[in-house]
Amino acid sequence: MRSRLAAFAVWVAAVVVAWPTLAADRLSLDDAFARVAATHPELRLFDSRGEVLAAERDRAALRPALVAGATVENAFGTGSASGLQGIELTLTLASVLERGGKLDARKTLARSHIDALAPEREARRLDLLAEVARRYLAMVAARRQGEIAEQDIAQRRRTVAAARQRLQAGASPESVVFTAEAALARAELEQARAQQRFDAARQYLAALWSERDPRFEAVAADPVRLPEIADFAALTALLEGTPELVQFVSQRRVREARLQLARSQATADLSWQVGARRIEAGNDFGMVGTLSMPLGAEHRAAPEIRAAEAELGALEIEREAREIALHSTLVEAHGRYRAAQLEVRRLRDEVIPLLSRAEGAAERAYRAGAVSYLEWAQLQSERTAARRQQLEAALDAQRTLIEIQRLTGQAFVAGPSTDKGNTP
Repeated sequence: MRSRLAAFAVWVAAVVVAWPTLAADRLSLDDAFARVAATHPELRLFDSRGEVLAAERDRAALRPALVAGATVENAFGTGSASGLQGIELTLTLASVLERGGKLDARKTLARSHIDALAPEREARRLDLLAEVARRYLAMVAARRQGEIAEQDIAQRRRTVAAARQRLQAGASPESVVFTAEAALARAELEQARAQQRFDAARQYLAALWSERDPRFEAVAADPVRLPEIADFAALTALLEGTPELVQFVSQRRVREARLQLARSQATADLSWQVGARRIEAGNDFGMVGTLSMPLGAEHRAAPEIRAAEAELGALEIEREAREIALHSTLVEAHGRYRAAQLEVRRLRDEVIPLLSRAEGAAERAYRAGAVSYLEWAQLQSERTAARRQQLEAALDAQRTLIEIQRLTGQAFVAGPSTDKGNTP
């Protein structure tokens, strides 16, 4: 399980970005992982739960206590029993002799609870690491959205300059300049919104380790770089090792131990007591002893045994239902990733290069008076929209990759990325 956890951290870092050497104010995904693993209260809570379960294990290992007692008879009566003349004092020692393996059953159940804690903790830790990766990706996405907005601002400024030149030449009305300036203002607004989203995403990430005023910056990353992943059959095989299903193995041990404990209750315990009695009348001593056993123990234990057997039988059904749900999620995630990967590739290799050439041609034509401002502005908008579409598809793919990693609990990248990095 720990090896899968380590592979998870390495894999997510490889998916989102190859990390450069960090400055003091730069935060990598590995840094975020380390902070959450060291400080998150949900993980620290497992340590406290472990201490509680250890105490319960020690309590389960205790045998029935010895009970010391004293009994006074024939005191403060009448006649020969008046005062302390006929007093009889009995000192006893009593306990219970457990039968049916109750002690071993209790210890086994306590140990199974401790064993079940480890996979539960690792499953929760993987969930937290996946959440860290998603929040970090939101920061990277906001930064990338700001870069797209900056590119849009640059081309809008060229449009404003060209519109003013044509206005001065008397080849274009003043309304065109105003329209171009409005488009520039909208691009600047989008850049400001991206910065706000980045600040919010940074605050949201820092909340995982209770940092109130974060100042760090995300390490430079290109979310559009998507790796190849294993085929669906290989990913399905990895589901057997997912922590969510591994937990059922531990839960089965717990329920088997509970059933064994319930069965042990069908064997009645023996209560014994021995002691010594002093007889005042003859100044003599005598031994006393009792042995008792409750009747109908098997009948009384039967309902608890049936309940434990039903819980054990239901566990396999629960596991089957969970496996179906995980498989369905994996089917959806794999399909979404493949579709997003195809969309990113086609936008990068075909759509964006064509729109870039078309926008350049439209700019030259506009300056020459061959096309209108609206034609050029529309191509600029389409180029920016294609970049944003590519980014959204890539982000959807990255989120899907994180979800698949969380499901399988293992690194699954089959080969290097087929993407070539930044779009033109």
